[in-house]
Amino acid sequence: MSTAAILNALELGIIYALVAFALYLSFRVLNIADMTTDGSFTLGCAVSATMAVAGHPYLAIPAAMAAGACAGTVTALLQTKCKIPSILAGIITNTGLYSVNLAVMGFSSNVSMLRTATIFTPFMGRKLLLALMITLIAGVFLVVFLSTRLGLSIRATGDNPDMVRASSINTAVTITIGLAVANAMTALSGAVLAQYQRTADISMGTGMVIIGLASLIMGETILRKGKIAMKVLGALLGCILYRLIIAVALRLDLPSECLKLVSAVIVAVAIAVPAMKKSKGGA
Repeated sequence: MSTAAILNALELGIIYALVAFALYLSFRVLNIADMTTDGSFTLGCAVSATMAVAGHPYLAIPAAMAAGACAGTVTALLQTKCKIPSILAGIITNTGLYSVNLAVMGFSSNVSMLRTATIFTPFMGRKLLLALMITLIAGVFLVVFLSTRLGLSIRATGDNPDMVRASSINTAVTITIGLAVANAMTALSGAVLAQYQRTADISMGTGMVIIGLASLIMGETILRKGKIAMKVLGALLGCILYRLIIAVALRLDLPSECLKLVSAVIVAVAIAVPAMKKSKGGA
């Protein structure tokens, strides 16, 4: 495999790691299967591309994160206020986001940024450095955030919501904040990826849950024990490993249509192997 292919896999792995961070917060910490991920990722892409074309590539990043946080908030409100199951709440929001994303992109299925300045323009030849800086800042933020009093309340909500309610903590608030932060990170990943690839497409978020879960589970296999910082580091390493596997699959001349199947197999193997080892150990 060429150096360029490895570098590209590293850059994409580092950018997609933000989705793994988001799923760690929602899936592992809050114990919620958040299906808003695909739509939030595309929303980040759409907002980022539209604002970059308008001449504001740097403002596009916080704007995309704010949009993602709004999407997460809607999902949380459907779950906590309307009493809709978490999976259905995410699916409902994700479905509505398709139209929202089209509207953001001017009712076009894609936005090109080939002649547009992006956040990567000053970093030509050093894109890996910028992507790594953004991901590390997000990772440090997540670790620090989950160590605060609010973060501890969010972690407790995922572990034992009944105990949290008995402690006079409003679980609706902790769930809403948790999902808002998670989807802001997902949208950040989409925003960075759109400017990295200089394009945004309405289908860019398809299968993002699978990619994030595969990376998260592979990271947990690599670093099985440790505190939050190790879990976040594991998610980053898992995402990089996932992209390297995809790069190898491409080098083997597998049709691009088969990449989703490869992703599904990776997730299945990553989940099955540790579970099988644990069951054998217990036997």
